Amino acid sequence: MMKGSLRVARIAGIDIGIHYTWILIFMLITWSLAAGYFPVDYPGWAEWLYWLTAAVASLLLFVSVLIHELAHSLVARSRGLPVKSINLFLLGGVSNLETEPEKPGVEFAVAIVGPLASIAIAGVFWAVEYFKLAPFESAEAIARYLVVVNVLLAAFNILPGFPLDGGRVLRAIIWGATNNLKKATNIATITGQVFGWIMIAAGVFMALVVDLISGIWFVFIGWFLNSSAEASRRELELRSLWLNVRVASVMNDRPESIGPGEAVDKLVNEIYLRRGLRYAPVAEEGRLLGIVTLADIKKIPMGEWKNTPVSSIMTRQPLKVVSPSDDMRTAVQLMAENGLDQIPVVANDRIVGMLGRADIIRYVQVHHELGRR
Repeated sequence: MMKGSLRVARIAGIDIGIHYTWILIFMLITWSLAAGYFPVDYPGWAEWLYWLTAAVASLLLFVSVLIHELAHSLVARSRGLPVKSINLFLLGGVSNLETEPEKPGVEFAVAIVGPLASIAIAGVFWAVEYFKLAPFESAEAIARYLVVVNVLLAAFNILPGFPLDGGRVLRAIIWGATNNLKKATNIATITGQVFGWIMIAAGVFMALVVDLISGIWFVFIGWFLNSSAEASRRELELRSLWLNVRVASVMNDRPESIGPGEAVDKLVNEIYLRRGLRYAPVAEEGRLLGIVTLADIKKIPMGEWKNTPVSSIMTRQPLKVVSPSDDMRTAVQLMAENGLDQIPVVANDRIVGMLGRADIIRYVQVHHELGRR
């Protein structure tokens, strides 16, 4: 779940979260519809009806975005890709996949279904409007609005620039044609950045000549596209770096461990200060019992260190651990998802190493210094 998000539902086994920025955009859209859009197209309504219609339309807009993202998630899961959650936030929604597609065909299917879902939603609301199925005028107004916004949502997402759905479709096509994921990502990323700069330029023009608020939105979305495309490219570089790299190649294979009965004072002086470490596994005859960090030590006064055993402050089992044969991508993902700075490496119930952020950074730095990308 995205930081700052509140879980509000669970659909088909997928957690649905709302980021705090969603509240901001919901209020902004409601205000713009109630103060401008509906009064222009439907004059003469009562003030309360404009606001009620606007609020319902805004909610249904985000339901449309949720269906768009659910389409991505359900197709991804049907193709063997685990889905952690869906989050609605300032710029719409995002499906959080635990792993990226390993085949171009899978990426194409997952990407294209989102815009198709938006078109299908637009078709439903078009039918409601065209066949006069709405029971009253305000419902008809909502249906007409949702036709427009869902078509625009599909059109925007199908733009061939990463990380939009269209950019992923483009990447899948190039990936399938060249069998080169890195090349396909670079092309889709550059295309996404070009679209981002075009939107920024258009936004500046609109802000100066047409409408300030609309121009600012275009600039913001363009900046988001630009930065997201670059972040996606860097993520692929890291994924490529860890390809076929095992934890054993990166970990510290001589971890400084301490017994559970040793005093905290000894831990501080002989491991933290002398070795320059910030953590230590707690082990007995090689068997991992827990881990103790600087944060654990800060919880007790310095005057009590000599009389406090490590076992009383350590984080006990069960701990998040990896094995020496695990793929580094798995280890890095596990650390990121759980906010860990280090993780024990265990084989046959015995600690054989520690993998910390410093070990990962050092490995990456050496790779780049050697010119290996």
